[in-house]
Amino acid sequence: MTTTTHYDTLESRSPEQREAALMAALPQQLAHAQARTAAFASILTGVDAQAINSRTALAHLPVTRKHELLERQLAERDAGGANTFGGFSALTYGAGMPQVFASPGTIYEPGGTRKDYWRIARAMYAAGFRPGQLIHNSFSYHFVPAGSMMETGAHALGCTVFPGGTGQTEQQVQAMAELQPAGYVGTPSFLKIIVEKAAEMKVALPSVTRALVSGEAFPPSLRDWLGAHGITGYQCYASADLGLIAYETEAREGLVLDEGVIVEIVRPGTGDPVAEGEVGELVVTTLNPDYPLIRFGTGDLSAVLPGSCPTGRTNARIKGWMGRADQTIKVRGMFVHPGQVATIARRFPEVLKARLVVSGEMANDSMLFRVEATSPPAGLEQRISEAIRDVTKLRGTVELVTPGSLPNDGKVIEDARSYQ
Repeated sequence: MTTTTHYDTLESRSPEQREAALMAALPQQLAHAQARTAAFASILTGVDAQAINSRTALAHLPVTRKHELLERQLAERDAGGANTFGGFSALTYGAGMPQVFASPGTIYEPGGTRKDYWRIARAMYAAGFRPGQLIHNSFSYHFVPAGSMMETGAHALGCTVFPGGTGQTEQQVQAMAELQPAGYVGTPSFLKIIVEKAAEMKVALPSVTRALVSGEAFPPSLRDWLGAHGITGYQCYASADLGLIAYETEAREGLVLDEGVIVEIVRPGTGDPVAEGEVGELVVTTLNPDYPLIRFGTGDLSAVLPGSCPTGRTNARIKGWMGRADQTIKVRGMFVHPGQVATIARRFPEVLKARLVVSGEMANDSMLFRVEATSPPAGLEQRISEAIRDVTKLRGTVELVTPGSLPNDGKVIEDARSYQ
């Protein structure tokens, strides 16, 4: 760190310096991806990497979306060959890849050895964490990389981590009370549950005054609720594939883009950049040499804000998460996609049509699985409920409706949550 207000000097360099550095790094990353990964050797066939040195040139390259990662990985598995993560990873099993993670689908992702592999330390610093502090990490350490993402960021910042993981709320409260961490990282809804449990147990948590949250929506109502309980919460936008994409600052005016990615906003369903301020899909090119995703479509909607952050950080800002470009959504930190709805419905021959409705507010998501069924047998709701938990790893209630009563609009997932 070279300043007290910013993580490093990259955050305050001029926009022109930043753009020049990113566009100088872009051709090298493209050439590396072509040479080291089978997927981009194919996707970028015939592309002269050295000619892709501007955003205009970058916009002519194809967008790769998450379903393509899954399709290539499934094809690779069916072929029975060595796992190369669908041909997108420049790493292979061994010392250079200490861990492998899974996302719903199932999509597998490599973990690397570089310090702060997912670049989370920058977001932690902006949230107020400093070297020498203890951080209570309540992201999952199992299957998904969320826990490791935060832990490696904290270690890079010079912090100690308590790996709380998920669940066991009373034990989480006890650990916080006894270890006195400076703050919390995890989903905002779980932090609310912990604070409520602490009140129920009549246990004070005076040391927990800050939080970096991610994995789900962080509405102003929940931010204010935490503030009323003495916790200043900031959010960051990150993914298993890309690492940190953007992070909130004390100005609370959008999310500042990370220094290690090139972000475009494109018209959903295309790769065409939209005008500044227009809502579109976030497409990200990462400079990570181990997993060099080029023009990766996140499926998330956002827009670029005008001007720069009042904190002196000069990178562009986005409004934050504004919904999904497709019907895939996050529920309590987990992705739920239309394919999972179809998988559940296919298990029951009585089901004609299904629609998942996600509702709630202040991060208290609830799932209602509405099902059209013919002559439903006794116990069908319970069996479907068990299938929901099996497929999505989330709980949901089931409502049986008469055939023809669900809307004929092509939707299988409806996001009816309040984000106010």
